[in-house]
Amino acid sequence: MFHGLSFRVQPGDIVQIEGPNGAGKTSLLRLLAGLSRAEEGDVMWQSQPIRQQREIWQQNLLYLGHHPGVKSVLSPLENLHFWHGSSHEDAIFDALEQVELLGFEEVPVAQLSAGQQRRVALARLWLSPASVWILDEPLTAIDKGGVEKLMARFATHADNGGAVILTTHQDLPDNSARVRKIRLTSEWA
Repeated sequence: MFHGLSFRVQPGDIVQIEGPNGAGKTSLLRLLAGLSRAEEGDVMWQSQPIRQQREIWQQNLLYLGHHPGVKSVLSPLENLHFWHGSSHEDAIFDALEQVELLGFEEVPVAQLSAGQQRRVALARLWLSPASVWILDEPLTAIDKGGVEKLMARFATHADNGGAVILTTHQDLPDNSARVRKIRLTSEWA
């Protein structure tokens, strides 16, 4: 799908993958996450292909796909316990507060709006120790205040030596000048 595409993401980077529908943004994120395999070339992590160190790569990765990826029969609290069971209860409630879901922590996810379901998944950004975040359309169904809070969380993660790679169709807030953009076009396909 991609020919001649090469880029480097360093600790402290926030990278936005741009392009029209069908340009391959989600496919690229899946390759980077190790969910798909490239016919040619490699995705490297610490100078080695991720396919040769899959377990280490997965320990350092948080991938949130376009769909929330939460269990609809579980509550937000139960979902976060499932994904981050070793996190202290206070940390889980803090994450729910960050995404404005306090008061909904015991409600089955199936009863929440699309935006609330997305925020259950995004609460993981406050709990995950992973250094690399790969996020497919994380701002979908998120209001302006939520977008600003997420951009601040991305910046904090990057400031602490993490890296964020994301796609979005939304215009990012004015304070997102530090975001490096990579545009996928037909020349890559």
